[in-house]
Amino acid sequence: MSLVSSEAFSVEKRVAVAAVRRACLVTCTVFNQLVQDNTDTLRKEDESPVTVGDYAAQAVINTILKNAFPKDPIVGEEGADALRQESNARLRERVVTLATNALNEDLIDGENAEWSLGAQNELTSAALLKAIDEGNDTGGPNKRMWTVDPIDGTKGFLRGGQYAVCLSLIVNSQVELGVIGCPNLPIDPANPSGEKGCVFVAVRGQGAHQITLSGNGAVKLPYFHSEKSHVLQSEEPKHTNVPLIRRVSDELHLTEWGMDSQAKYCCLARGEGAVYLRMPAPTTGDRKPYEERIWDHAPGSVLVEEAGGKITNSEGAPLQFALGRGMGENRGFVATIDEGLHGQVISAIKRAQLAEDVTKAQATS
Repeated sequence: MSLVSSEAFSVEKRVAVAAVRRACLVTCTVFNQLVQDNTDTLRKEDESPVTVGDYAAQAVINTILKNAFPKDPIVGEEGADALRQESNARLRERVVTLATNALNEDLIDGENAEWSLGAQNELTSAALLKAIDEGNDTGGPNKRMWTVDPIDGTKGFLRGGQYAVCLSLIVNSQVELGVIGCPNLPIDPANPSGEKGCVFVAVRGQGAHQITLSGNGAVKLPYFHSEKSHVLQSEEPKHTNVPLIRRVSDELHLTEWGMDSQAKYCCLARGEGAVYLRMPAPTTGDRKPYEERIWDHAPGSVLVEEAGGKITNSEGAPLQFALGRGMGENRGFVATIDEGLHGQVISAIKRAQLAEDVTKAQATS
């Protein structure tokens, strides 16, 4: 896969790969130097942690995007208000240092100094905080926009597990480009203890590829055949319906594989898994259902489709990326690398839901 091309979205692909690759360098530095002492973490309203890595990675990505495509809106996960508080001065200083260092790294093939890359660029603290805030677009239809998730799977990141740096380009409600960086994912799934660090790239109509964090070794997806048929699911139980997924897995003779982040989409796209299944967790009392965000699924959806797979909601309908920052009523997500298997999974979900309803009715009668 050449990063320099005359194909559609060729410049966007180069920019996105550069942004994700440099953001991955930030997250690796954060984990190795800072996060292990657990002092660089805030908490969001939904109680998920936000680290210095989230902020610094989003600062890097948004800075690059705004220099390359100044008119494009960005739908991002984080805002910089908390960083501006005097009580977080130490955290702010680290974010600025990390982002600056990543942006000042030497250029590699396919990168452009005009994207604010290279040692000659000087960015102030105010400019980097403003870059983080550029991710405040509300989304919606009939526009060209980027989605950013600087660290998807923050809990996995904090424990040294799987996480992903995710970026997508949506044009008129369709995902055209997706790039996902997975610093902790083995480059070769046949050698899980070997070298780690992959970037997955998909452009609609042009296929999907895996490259290394250094931008080399392009491999077209899928390329791996697992000995087991895995169903990839969330490692975080409160975001998914674990018993229902277990029913589906048992019926289809699938082995469950829990994993954080959109790395699940990457493993599915390269052939390690058969199914990615995410079903909304049951709610009780006044608790609202977990609302999926467009940045949670846009990059992974185009990656799976360009690898030859299929992704829909649990009823078989297309995913919605035109409803704003959220994706509407959460009916779950089903992705398979084999289109024939997709229909079987949808049918198995319906039967599992019926069995779940019968169990609930018996419990209340």
